[in-house]
Amino acid sequence: MATAPTPTTAKKESSGSNIFASLTIVICLVIGILLWKYVMGNPANFEGGDPENGHPLVGNYFGMVYKGGVIVPMLMGMFLMVIVFSIERFFVINKAAGKGNVEVFVKKVQTLLTAGNIEAAMAECDKQKGSVANVIKSGLKKYREVEAEGTLDNDQAALAIQKDIEEATALEMPMLEQNLTIIATLVSTGTLVGLLGTVTGMIKSFSALATAGAPDQAQLANGISEALINTATGIATSTVAIIMYNIFTSKIDKLTYSIDEAGFSIVQTYASTHK
Repeated sequence: MATAPTPTTAKKESSGSNIFASLTIVICLVIGILLWKYVMGNPANFEGGDPENGHPLVGNYFGMVYKGGVIVPMLMGMFLMVIVFSIERFFVINKAAGKGNVEVFVKKVQTLLTAGNIEAAMAECDKQKGSVANVIKSGLKKYREVEAEGTLDNDQAALAIQKDIEEATALEMPMLEQNLTIIATLVSTGTLVGLLGTVTGMIKSFSALATAGAPDQAQLANGISEALINTATGIATSTVAIIMYNIFTSKIDKLTYSIDEAGFSIVQTYASTHK
């Protein structure tokens, strides 16, 4: 019987991914704060060189963003998280798909299975590499093993092959889905944090209107600017996050379908050739 991979490897990979995710979140937030403070808040972006009391220079968007308030660096950090985690998932999922086209690879394996050429099918898995090829190769190894042993009846052998494929899939799939929860969380939190900035900006605006006598026009303008900048940044973060999340889940679904299709072919081929 083939021995299942030890779970310690999966635990190490999960631990490494958690460390990467934690560091990425902290670093992105720190970068967002530094960009807001030293790039957006550069005195050269403001009238009189005063970031706190001076107005942004005409057409200077950096100064306008700085006036969005302290919630802006949080949103900038979240936007950076979306970018970093999207790049990381892009490479991981593409690596999992392997070197060639997954659909063409699965068709080749099915053709070789139909011809009874298990060794050639395994050789195709070695060429393809990636998570899909690993799962299919595991099923082919089990196919060859139960065929060589000949101690199980057809139903038991088919069940053993199917179980081996399911176990291999269970080990490979978590790697594809890691960090997707972070991107999914940023879909909603980006909007909510942006809304928080909008509310604080409107509070400042109404405070300016509530003053006795003529309203403080500078404070009113700053409050409205803060509200709009936070709204725009929050929406941009959520929009990019939801687009990337849908792209990656679609890719994972396609890989899962390919694994299921190939696994079904392996089981059916064994059942049909060993009646």
